[in-house]
Amino acid sequence: MSSFWTKIGPGGRLVIPAAQRKELGLEVGDEVVLKVEEGELHISSLKHRIARLQALMKKYNKQGESLSESLIRDRRAEAARE
Repeated sequence: MSSFWTKIGPGGRLVIPAAQRKELGLEVGDEVVLKVEEGELHISSLKHRIARLQALMKKYNKQGESLSESLIRDRRAEAARE
């Protein structure tokens, strides 16, 4: 984890230096998530957040089954019982 100093520019713009953009894997046009926590601003790429959530959910899917296919199968079974 790295720390750096920067200044807020005109219009409230914040410039993220190239080294930190590279460290975060950010490119021009990428979407980022901003989170304020205990007076601190945290920035992460949307791609990183999605990957982290996918890894978290993978723990609950030990068989490696497609969760969407499982949901569809369950819904069809429920509909057939009705």
